[in-house]
Amino acid sequence: MTNENNKIFCSIVVPVYNSREMLEELVSRVSEVMNKAQLSFEMVLIDDGSCDGSFDEIKRLACSHSVVRGSRLSRNFGHQAALLVGLRQSRGSYVAIIDDDLQDPPELLPVLFGHLKEGNDVAYGVRRNRKEGFLKRLLFRGFYTILSALSKIAIPQDSGDFCAMRRCVVDAMLEMYDANPFLRGLRSWVGFRQVGVEYERSARLQGESGYTFRKYIRLALTGILMFSTLPLRLATYMGIFASLLSCSFSLLALVRWFIYRFDVPGYLSLIMLITFMGGVQLISIGVIGEYVARNLDNSRRWPVAFVAENTDEE
Repeated sequence: MTNENNKIFCSIVVPVYNSREMLEELVSRVSEVMNKAQLSFEMVLIDDGSCDGSFDEIKRLACSHSVVRGSRLSRNFGHQAALLVGLRQSRGSYVAIIDDDLQDPPELLPVLFGHLKEGNDVAYGVRRNRKEGFLKRLLFRGFYTILSALSKIAIPQDSGDFCAMRRCVVDAMLEMYDANPFLRGLRSWVGFRQVGVEYERSARLQGESGYTFRKYIRLALTGILMFSTLPLRLATYMGIFASLLSCSFSLLALVRWFIYRFDVPGYLSLIMLITFMGGVQLISIGVIGEYVARNLDNSRRWPVAFVAENTDEE
């Protein structure tokens, strides 16, 4: 088994954002479990524009640990962009993704790599219990439910970016250019043999998550709009429904006027109809605008991020 393990070179990609105080423990735990499993590996740490000196810590760790190397992005491009840069820089036959906050246990990495050795192409983590508050858990569940209902692909519920993949899967994902990447969706879309591994997710070791509520909403919209055109159809359906409702109301008012010959009170009903129709139109325009904006981003073919500095630079 030792000889077989030595033939496998594993890359572990870590997006880093304002996590200076946690990096040493992260590297220590990953090194301990990978050495115990007798797996040769590298850690690729991508600093996503941190403002707490995280890249200085990455450089220090790279000097003291030969398995560590890293890059600093020119600004904060976002979690998904940092992951994409890390995947491009990875060199292993097996590639794992793990966050910097130690909520996803490094001790599970050999288990994920073990599933790849058994013939699977992707082994992704499935969170058994979330440690977030009730409202956030409810929003996550709602997001995955809506995404599953709208999308043509099946994205496993409560699965994040924590996973291990064969090089062929990583290469397939890197072929798919998107200015607003949603990697766990791309991972499902490319197919291959995939298996879920349940695990207990820990609470964040310290500090607060770099993902704000606004960023979660943006990520959810990216996932829905990337893998479904149903929102465009819903805008059409809403327009048809609003038109039928308006016609029905007008016909009812006309019939009542012919039968009873009374002045039709129209102020309140007119305001309600105008407001309703205006809302439907604005929602429809907004949905179309989101798709147009994403097409514009993709048509520019701009890089998702720029690397400003690498640890191996002299």
